[in-house]
Amino acid sequence: MEFLTSPEFWVALGQIIIIDILLGGDNAVVIALACRKLPPAQRSQGIIWGTVGAILLRVVLIFFAMTLLNLPFLKLAGALLLVWIGVKLIAPDEEGHGEVASSDRLLAAIKTIIVADLVMSVDNVIAIAGAAQNAAEHALLLVVLGLLISIPIIVWGSQLVIRLMERFPAIITGGGMLLGWIAGGMLVTDPVLANPDRWQWMLKLPQDDMLQYGASVAGALAVLVIGKLIAAQRGKEAAAQHG
Repeated sequence: MEFLTSPEFWVALGQIIIIDILLGGDNAVVIALACRKLPPAQRSQGIIWGTVGAILLRVVLIFFAMTLLNLPFLKLAGALLLVWIGVKLIAPDEEGHGEVASSDRLLAAIKTIIVADLVMSVDNVIAIAGAAQNAAEHALLLVVLGLLISIPIIVWGSQLVIRLMERFPAIITGGGMLLGWIAGGMLVTDPVLANPDRWQWMLKLPQDDMLQYGASVAGALAVLVIGKLIAAQRGKEAAAQHG
């Protein structure tokens, strides 16, 4: 139990909870839409069992993602994906959920929730796997704890979280920069850049704290700058259309 006194463990857990809340808002909407036609007596069962199934599936996916991140080039790809996700947080696309099917049958609604969560969970899975790698010995425990803490917040407190994000947009900006921070640290630890004995044709980076910190800062700033530039460009285009 010594890991409970480790700052790295608690920092990683905090990052996972923040990622789950920021990237899990859509999941709460999907749950509500999938269960909206159920009889009132079955609605809570649909929400609970659909959420349980989605959690179990996500833990399995994250376990495989953490294993795959040990393969060459996958951390590079994961880092680029995280930067893209972070930019989307700061400069979101207009997306709707009208395509989410609802059903008046409990099992059909549960299946809809699990399948929709699977499709929508790629960003969560990569981001959480990246955050958990900082405490690799207890990575799966971190993932499970993060999900157990954040899922109730997402399901039952989603409206509060959404209102806070609307009132304090800096929360979303900070979340996007957090993903960039994780992406920068992930990128420089890819085996092709970190292992001096293999892939000799690739540039090798010194694996020290200074590099890790610098790459993390660069990733956070990259997400912020790219996101703000895209948002500004979209604002100009919208103004031109209405002008």
